Parts: sequence; structure tokens; C-alpha cells
Amino acid sequence: MGVFDAVTIGLGSMVGAGIFVALAPAARAAGGALLAGLAIAAVIAYCNATSSARLAAAYPTSGGTYVYGRERLGPLWGYLAGWGFVVGKTASCAAMALTVGFYAWPEHPHAVAVAAVAALTAVNLVGVQKSAWLTRVIVAIVLAVLAAVIITGLGAHSVPAAEAGGSSPSAGGVLQAAGLLFFAFAGYARIATMGEEVRDPSRTIPKAIPIALGITLAVYVLVAVAALNMLGAQGLAESAAPLAQIATEAGAHWLTPVVRIGAVVAALGSLLALILGVSRTTLAMARDRYLPPVLAAVHPRFGVPHHAELGVGVVVAILAATTDIRAAIGFSSFAVLVYYAVANASAWTLSAQEGRPPRLIPIVGLAGCVIVAFALPLSSILAGIAVFAVGIAAYGARRFGAARKSP
Repeated sequence: MGVFDAVTIGLGSMVGAGIFVALAPAARAAGGALLAGLAIAAVIAYCNATSSARLAAAYPTSGGTYVYGRERLGPLWGYLAGWGFVVGKTASCAAMALTVGFYAWPEHPHAVAVAAVAALTAVNLVGVQKSAWLTRVIVAIVLAVLAAVIITGLGAHSVPAAEAGGSSPSAGGVLQAAGLLFFAFAGYARIATMGEEVRDPSRTIPKAIPIALGITLAVYVLVAVAALNMLGAQGLAESAAPLAQIATEAGAHWLTPVVRIGAVVAALGSLLALILGVSRTTLAMARDRYLPPVLAAVHPRFGVPHHAELGVGVVVAILAATTDIRAAIGFSSFAVLVYYAVANASAWTLSAQEGRPPRLIPIVGLAGCVIVAFALPLSSILAGIAVFAVGIAAYGARRFGAARKSP
């Protein structure tokens, strides 16, 4: 693939269901300064993707930052990255499932979310994966829906300027919004790991990353402006399905079901890819005995890690049945920001001969990940710390057990 195809795959990984739900909690945090939070999230995403791309070139193997952290910083840091990815993306799965619920059947979102998880887990168990052509179809549908929302939201009557801007936000509110909107950029690392799929990866990947991120940011900015224009900061903050509400408030009733269908398509596509990714990282960690070895089983006929897929599916279904979508987004962002903090720290250790990125990129990426992670809602921070503490305890118990068995 060349630059165009790499950008298309990157857009397919980023422009998904996140934008349909992340704007509301971000508006609650930042009000009219939503765009500032979006810009900060985009800068962090660019640094993370660039650091990941350089590491992927040095370590062209599956596992992502789980491998990079282990090789560059030590086993504990690799384990923490892998743990953060698994728990963070599991929460992302729950958020995507709830997105399906809120847009498909708002009166019963949790029931629909559980049904979606069960259906896609069953699909994954027989080895059906999202193909490249399906990715292009999904991104085309989502971009068309977002374009319709933007035109409708900017072309219709607007709320008063004071209402659109909301109250004056604090710096902490803007940073919190950046952390929540970081969720909407999830998937950009897909470009960074395409070294074996593109022509001249040392040239193609560095070009594709800023182009894909730039297009995504432009689309998100226009959607955010349209949402603030139609709903105001307060109305946006209180909406469970803000993009559908834009169509309703504008009187474009024909567009409301189209937006709902687009959101469901995007969320199902994201959920399918997320379950695949989490189950594969779970498989890798189980093989290394960092998770129960039973999760490393591979089905003899379908060639899929069926125990890991079932385990992930059960956990996601429980979360989808019991969790608030805003809490899922906040926790997911915290865990994934920790994951990318390890990636940036690992990229810092690369030598010039190993393709080290400009020094400023991992510095900004690492600092941004840490600052924004601890600017998230307190409940997300506390939940994240608690889950990482459990992970560290499990790591320590495994090391202690291995030391006792060794002669």
C-alpha cells in the first residue's frame, strides 16, 4: 500500500463511534472551550503515534507497547503497558456497545449493548474478521453521516452565543476534556504498526500519520462546532446521543434515523475490531503466564483464541450491563494514556541508529499522557489506580512464585 491506502486505513481506525459519544462528557468538562481540549488530544495522539511508529520499525512483531516496554524499559513496564491495554480497551468495548444501545434503542441501551457483545463474540469465535473492504465501507458511511450532521448543524438556527459557549472553563476542565476526547482518536496506532503492509514504510508511515490525524481533527472540529451551534455547551453536555439530537433540533427529521444507523454501524465496526485486539493481547500475556494460562488456548478448527475471546466477551457484557458510558470512556482513557506513556518513554531510549524520533515528540507525548490522565474525573483516576494496583499485585505474585520454584 502507498500513502493514500495507509491514510484510508488510519481514517477507518480513528473516525468511528468515539465522536458520536465523547463530545458530551467533554462538553460537561470544558464547556465552550471544547475545541481547545480537542486540539490538546490531537497533539498527544500525534506524539503517541509517531513514537509507536518508530518503535514498530525497530520491533516488527505483534504485541505493541507490551513488547516495546519490555525490551526497552524492563519486564514490569511491558507488563503494565499490556495490562493497561487489556483493561482500557475492555472498557472501550463496553463504551462502544453502549453507543450501539443509545443510538439503536435509547429506552433500553444496556440490553442492546449486551446483545451486541454476545453477537460479535459469536462472530469472532468462528474466525470472521473485519476485512479491508469492509473498513472502507464503514469509514465512507461514517464520513457521509458526519458531513450531513455538520451541514445541518451549521446551516440551521443556532443557540445564543452565550449559551453556545457556556460558562468559563478552568484549565483543569480543558485538560479533562482532552483526556475524554482522546477516546475519539483511538485507533491511530494502527498506522504505526503497518510496516509490513506498505511500500517504503520509513517514508510512507511518517507521511500517513499527520495526514490521517489532520483529516480526523478537521472533521471532529467541524462536528464540535456544529454541536455547540445547535445544542449549546449545556445541551451538548446533557445529551446521550448528541449527533442525533442535532438533526432533531434542526428539524431534519429524515436525518435522525440516518445518524442513528451511522452510529450503530461505526460502533459495531469498532467493537468488532476492539474485541479482536483485546483477545489477541490477552492471548500473548497468557502465553507469557501474566494472565491465566487457560486463556492461551487456540481453537483447533477455527484457529482463534476462543478462551480469551469468551473471557473478554463475558467481561465486556457485564460492564455493558452495569456501567455508565461516561465512566467507561473516562476509565478507558486513563488506562490507554498509561499505555502510551510507556510507549513514549520507550521511544525516548531509541538511538539515532534505531530511528529515534525527534526528542521533543516523546517528551511532549509522555508529559501529555501523564498530565491529561490525572486531569480526568476523579472516579476514573481512582478506578484506574485500583485496577493497575491489582495488576501490579498479580505481577508480583507471579514473580514471587517463579522465584520460589527456581532452584
